[in-house]
Amino acid sequence: MAAEEEEGKGTEKEQPKKSGPPMLIIIIVAALLVVGGGAFAYFKFFAKSGHQAEGEGGHAETKKEEVKDPKELMMALDPFVVNLGGPGSFLKMTIQVEINSPLDKPFIEARLPVIRDSIVILLSAKSAETVASPEGKLKLKDEINIRINKALGKNLVKNVYYTEFVMQ
Repeated sequence: MAAEEEEGKGTEKEQPKKSGPPMLIIIIVAALLVVGGGAFAYFKFFAKSGHQAEGEGGHAETKKEEVKDPKELMMALDPFVVNLGGPGSFLKMTIQVEINSPLDKPFIEARLPVIRDSIVILLSAKSAETVASPEGKLKLKDEINIRINKALGKNLVKNVYYTEFVMQ
């Protein structure tokens, strides 16, 4: 009888464990996670969609948030009236700035006195001859953009647009 018990125990040890449905399910779930993660990464970072715009050099740039009204990205500044560097020269200029996000408006509005001061100092250092030419106006726009972003401490302004430019 003891021999039969040992024989019964021996047969149990000799039979290999089956890697049935539980192991198969684990392998399938792991494979799905890898494929799903790869698909998510592809669509998140590499796929082009209708919400992306072609930037310079063919690189795609995604928008931070969808803006329904482009007017939300524009901010009008009060007119500037300054004496230019030459004798008896005046400049009246009104500009609008294009910002990155409507969420930045409160921060920019809080810094308007610093922005206006920076622009007035820049304009009063210019002469009528330097801002009269189209190249001079374009250079001035770039300088204003740089001054505004410097006053903000962040690059929140994308572009500057003249809505009024009168010299006398």
